[in-house]
Amino acid sequence: MKILIVDDKASIRAAMKAILIHLGFSDITEAVDGEDAWYRITDAAGKGRSHGFDLIVSDMEMPGMTGLELLRAVRTHAETAGMPFIMATTVTARQIILETMRLGIQAYIIKPFDADMVELKLKQAGIL
Repeated sequence: MKILIVDDKASIRAAMKAILIHLGFSDITEAVDGEDAWYRITDAAGKGRSHGFDLIVSDMEMPGMTGLELLRAVRTHAETAGMPFIMATTVTARQIILETMRLGIQAYIIKPFDADMVELKLKQAGIL
């Protein structure tokens, strides 16, 4: 499974990566913000890779393109519309959570997260 972790904080990317490696995943790419992620996603899709990434784990609040904007972009392009997407964020506003659900996220993880929470959310989303 090819996973893309998107967060503007290197420490959060490292923590999520360590958890995912502990859970048995090894093909993990990091992006520093939504724009970097969108480039990596479309580059993967444009190179004829049938699936590009198998899972995106993104922060919500980032400079430039936010996680919500990234999710909207992913969902509105035919090549990427079906990519599983997990939001890992401190944003707890009901309206935002409902919007991400309407856009079809697989899970919503509230920071700070730990390995047990990530594992539970991945299981609930049918990824583990």
